[in-house]
Amino acid sequence: MTGSKVPLLSVLTGETCAPPPLWLMRQAGRYLPEYREVRKTVPSFLDLCLIPRLAAEVTLQPLRRFSFDASIVFSDILIMPFALGQAVAFVEGEGPKLDPIRDGAALARLDPVVAATKLSPVYETVERVVAELPAAVPLIGFCGAPWTVATYMVEGAGSKDQAAARTLAYRDPSLFQAMIDMIVETSTTYLVGQVAAGCRALQIFDSWSGSLPEDAFARWCIAPTKEIVARVKRQMPEIPIIGFPRGAGPSAVRYASETGVDGVGCDTSLPLAWIAKELQPQVPVQGNLDPVLLAAGGPELDVRVGQILAELGRGPFIFNLGHGILPDTPIAHVERLVRLVKGDSVA
Repeated sequence: MTGSKVPLLSVLTGETCAPPPLWLMRQAGRYLPEYREVRKTVPSFLDLCLIPRLAAEVTLQPLRRFSFDASIVFSDILIMPFALGQAVAFVEGEGPKLDPIRDGAALARLDPVVAATKLSPVYETVERVVAELPAAVPLIGFCGAPWTVATYMVEGAGSKDQAAARTLAYRDPSLFQAMIDMIVETSTTYLVGQVAAGCRALQIFDSWSGSLPEDAFARWCIAPTKEIVARVKRQMPEIPIIGFPRGAGPSAVRYASETGVDGVGCDTSLPLAWIAKELQPQVPVQGNLDPVLLAAGGPELDVRVGQILAELGRGPFIFNLGHGILPDTPIAHVERLVRLVKGDSVA
C-alpha cells in the first residue's frame, strides 16, 4: 500500500489529512486491564519486552479497542544499553536501574557486536505484529536518542536533571563522545532491523533533550540524531523518521532543520500558535495534548482537543500526546478523544 493511502505516512510526506491521523505514545501499557493481565505472567518488564509472543500481544491490544492510525512496537529505549551488555533492571515502584558507566574501563566492557543478537526478539515481535495489522495501520519502530540513552547509562537510573551525564560530557567529552558514537552505531542497526522486519515509520525519542543548553544541545542531541537519520536513510531512503526532542523549546526549529527528520513530535509546553508559525511550515508536526488532561477528562479535554485541531489541523499534523499516556487514564477518556479527533459525535 502506498503512503497516499495511509494517513500517517501521507502526513510525513507533507500532506494535510482531515481528520489527522491519531496514535498515542505509550498506547500499549498499564492503563489497559488486558495489558496488566499479560504483565502478571512474566517476572519483569524487560522479560515482557523480550518475549515476542507477549510483546506482540500487548502491541496489538490498543488497536483492538481504539481506531488508532498507527501502532508502535512494544519495547523500551533501555533495550539499547541492555543489548550492549550493560546490566539493566526495572524495579517496581522505582524505575530502571543500571550499572553506571563513568569511565573508559566500564565503557570498554560494552560490546556492539553482540547487540544484534540480543535485539533479535524485537524483530520477531515486529514480524508478528505486522502479520496482524490492517494495511492502513503502519507499525512504528523506535529507539531512544543517544543523549537520552546515555543519561541513563551514566546515571544508572532516571534523574530529574541528568547531572551525571552532563558532568561527564563537560569533564571528559572524548569519553562521552565514544559512548554516543557507540549508541549511534547500535541504534542505526536496530532501526534498520525493525524496518527490515516490517516497520513502516520510525521515531527517535529524545526525552531529556530539554536539560541541555544551546551549544550542548547542538552537540549531543542534534549531531547524533542527524547521524542516525543519515545512516538509516542511506540504507532505507523511503522510511519516514519522527524526532521527539522533548523540552527543546525554540531549539526544535533548529533540530528540525538540521537532523533531517521527516516529522517533529511536540511536547505539551510548546504553544500551538508557535508550532503553527515556526515549526509546521518547515516539517510535519505531531502532538501535543497534555497526558494529564487526557487522564482528567471533562469539558477541558473537549476544548483543548478542539484548539489543537483548529490550530494544527490546517497543515501536516499527527494528533498525539505531548508525552506518554499515564497509567491512571480512564479508557472512556481515550474513547472520547478518538471520537473528538475523528469528528464523530460525542455525548
